[in-house]
Amino acid sequence: MLNAGLMLYFGRETFQVTSNAQQPSHYSYHFVLISEEVDNEYWRLVEKGAEAASRKHNIHLDYWGPKQANNEEQLTFIDKAIASKVDGIMTQGVSSDTFNYLVNKSVQKGIPLITVDTDAPESVRMAYVGSDNYLAGKLAGETMIKQTSGLQKVGIVTGRFDASNQQLRVKGFKDAVSNVSRIQIAGIGESNITKSGAIQATYELLKNHRNITAFYGTSALDGLGISQVASLYQQKKRPFIIAFDTLPETLTLLNKQKIDATVAQYPFVMGERAVETLFSIKKGVYPGSLQYTKTDIMTKLKGSHP
Repeated sequence: MLNAGLMLYFGRETFQVTSNAQQPSHYSYHFVLISEEVDNEYWRLVEKGAEAASRKHNIHLDYWGPKQANNEEQLTFIDKAIASKVDGIMTQGVSSDTFNYLVNKSVQKGIPLITVDTDAPESVRMAYVGSDNYLAGKLAGETMIKQTSGLQKVGIVTGRFDASNQQLRVKGFKDAVSNVSRIQIAGIGESNITKSGAIQATYELLKNHRNITAFYGTSALDGLGISQVASLYQQKKRPFIIAFDTLPETLTLLNKQKIDATVAQYPFVMGERAVETLFSIKKGVYPGSLQYTKTDIMTKLKGSHP
């Protein structure tokens, strides 16, 4: 049994958890939102949306997550939420047997669990709320085709190689440009969803592939790092840059024409919809396993469009 001590994973002790959370009596439910990285700007926007919906339905909301992206720590928080006997769990999906095991245990204990931002369709999660990540990548690729001309050598900076949402954003992009011979993938680097990581990945890509003419970043801070490095390189023409998400700094770069486009997803809406979906499930209404939120492309001149 999972209790105030430890978790059993296939009969083995794996990590310590404590359980002392209690649902305040004046709330209808106690939900937990578990992020990929607790202070990441993108996930803070998801939290704000979840808070707004929680206030509407008189739900007590906890927001947890590792200080830096780490799957094992994230699994620990899921374990803690189950042990705390919360009423519902919202978490980024993880592609692992341990995650699938925890989702199964959560559901068996009567705690509905849904994935947010990143899906884990091989698990028994009750719903996914977030962008269609493959479509997001495809839109980025189509934008690269429409807004560039001539030979393009593309460097891709992705958040995490092992994250399924990042993999789908890369795959969608590659599939979109696969039949366009003038657009070629020069290389791919990993940022670990940090700006400093994106700076390092961009620098390495440019060092190893000096003929790069365009960049595509697949996580929220990648465009910031790409733009910073690109501005320091002495080139006749800066590379064409497609970023991801609509953080204020990203929009500033877009308006100053330091980047050319960004894939817009809506983390506030994502958090809001996640709470609404979990609330419906608790009421016995199942809205469907795939709850896609809006995804489009934003440019300085044209704004956002599907």
